[in-house]
This record gives sequence, structure tokens and C-alpha cells, in this order.
Amino acid sequence: MDNIVEIVLAEDEPSLGQIIKESLETRNFKVHLAKNGEEAYALYSSISPKLLVLDVMMPKKDGFTLAKEIRLEDDTIPIIFLTAKSQTQDVVEGFTIGGNDYLKKPFSMEELIVRINNLLHRTRTQQNSEALTVGKYTFDFPKQTLTFEDESHQLTHREAHLLFHLIKNKNQVLDRSMILKKLWGDDDFFNGRSMDVFITKLRKKLKQDDAIQIINVRGFGYKLVC
Repeated sequence: MDNIVEIVLAEDEPSLGQIIKESLETRNFKVHLAKNGEEAYALYSSISPKLLVLDVMMPKKDGFTLAKEIRLEDDTIPIIFLTAKSQTQDVVEGFTIGGNDYLKKPFSMEELIVRINNLLHRTRTQQNSEALTVGKYTFDFPKQTLTFEDESHQLTHREAHLLFHLIKNKNQVLDRSMILKKLWGDDDFFNGRSMDVFITKLRKKLKQDDAIQIINVRGFGYKLVC
């Protein structure tokens, strides 16, 4: 990247926070470090960063609570969770409230940097995309809205990206492993369960057009039939 990208990092372990900050700042990022959720929200509000890296377990305000508050104001800023949790419900909750990716501690700095760059690239792609038509629906990827006649649904960042890939591969099988690695970073069991939840949500939002189906092709992936 040619320009400095500003990031808010919320991490309550001082040594880990400093290591992440210093590592990212060697890669053309400017990192604003907060030691709790309240400080992170104040930084987010004052500097308008391009991305947030949030530890889940923090004093004063945890990462999930902070993400929920930020999503009320901004549907598009990428959010990565850092977590020691690995239970399915915790991972699903993180994505459901608007997280775009997560890393389990301990993690490598190279992996964090790759995931940050991938999310920033997706965001730029999203901002440059035009509205798409699927059946009787209009899907506005940049605004993350799905409209049927005069009724519009606001999609989460994750829902929007998943629907985008389904539409781009309309009437073809969208490979499960490929899309998990592309959008979730890994095709493990927890991410697979999370994607199933998002597929169910998209089916509900597309149900007003009987000609549209998202079919589970067992062992391969999903197919958007229209």
C-alpha cells in the first residue's frame, strides 16, 4: 500500500499490544493502541480508522459489546477479533454481530497482516462495485442493501460478501472450502458452522421471490439458483 492506513488496536495485554503495534507499523500502518474498549471507542470516534482489531476479553467494555456499538454507526468498517475463545457459539456470535474475521491466540504476525490486507482489499472492491440483480431483488453491494420492490433489508458485512459471491457464481456450485478460506480465513469446523448460519439468514431475506433458492450441494458447497 502506498498510503499510511490508520488502524485502531484494542488489546489489554501491554506487551502483546506493543508487539502488534510495532510489527504493523513496519508495514505502512499507523496503529492507535487502546488498552480497553472505552479507549478504543474514543479513538474510533476521533480518528475514523480504516480497520479495527479488537481483543474480545477487555476491561470496561469487551470486544463484542464495542463491535455492536460501532456497527450501529458504521456497517462497513472491517473488524477483526482477537480471541482465546474457540467455542462454536463464541465464533458465531462474533460474526453475527458484524465481525469480519477472527484470530485465535496465539497467532503469527504474518497471518494478522495478511488478513488485514485481505479485508482492506475487499472493502475497496465493495466500494467500487455496482448494484446487482438477482431475481426480483436488487443487491447494492456498496450500501449492503437487498431490495424487493419498496422493501429494503440492511445486510451485515459478512452477509453482503457471501451474497456477492453467490450471485457472481449464480447457477453454479460455490465451493464451500474456497469461500470459507476467502471470507473466513480458514475452512475449519467452527467457520463452517458460522457460514451455515449466514446462509440461513440469506435464505430468509430472499424468500419473497419463489424463483430463488440457495441449495446445499452436499460435500461441495452452495448453489444460488435463479
